[in-house]
Amino acid sequence: MTKTITRDQAYEAGATAILLVDLQKIWLIPGIDPSHPERGPDHYFYRQTATETIPNNERLLAAARENGVEVLHTIIQSLTEDGRDCSLDHKLTPIHIPRSAPEGLPVDSLMPVGDEIMIPKTSSGVFNSTNIDYLLKNLGIKYLIITGIMTDQCVDMAVRDAADRGYLVTCVTDACATATPERHDGALEAFGGYCWLADTDTVIERLKALGKPA
Repeated sequence: MTKTITRDQAYEAGATAILLVDLQKIWLIPGIDPSHPERGPDHYFYRQTATETIPNNERLLAAARENGVEVLHTIIQSLTEDGRDCSLDHKLTPIHIPRSAPEGLPVDSLMPVGDEIMIPKTSSGVFNSTNIDYLLKNLGIKYLIITGIMTDQCVDMAVRDAADRGYLVTCVTDACATATPERHDGALEAFGGYCWLADTDTVIERLKALGKPA
């Protein structure tokens, strides 16, 4: 009898990973992002990420680490100092964060620990410009939990591309953010058919279940 598969089925120990997308200082600390000098500390995006997105990612990271879940981080970062390796889209935008730029690293509370994998990318889609699919398959991952920024850009592409490659995807809705609440809600509605949409508390309970004896 064929087992019924659903997007919200329970995670499996040894086959579950969490991917944090672009939770970098340059995007999350007011006054650093050269693309948006007009955004002050009171801008919606900075208030949302400081009060909800970052704290929820901290909680998810703690739960993942405590319960044996593989943790991966992806950041926008060039492989070169001059950005000659950047994608055409990033050259045109332009987006270039040199390898040596400290602001390109994740915010301190979300930095990788131990041998957690951090993957640089120079496109919106981590599956398009990195070897993440190869890595996830080598790690035996079937369930991929995705968080980060921007909900309607890099998170959107990670969700859709992961689903197309055969992963059961969870998007943690209150651990993602974008420039406006309307854009956030619209993105979740648009790509919700590719994943399980769940909040931080629900996902943490699922992660805790992995650490319990069978």
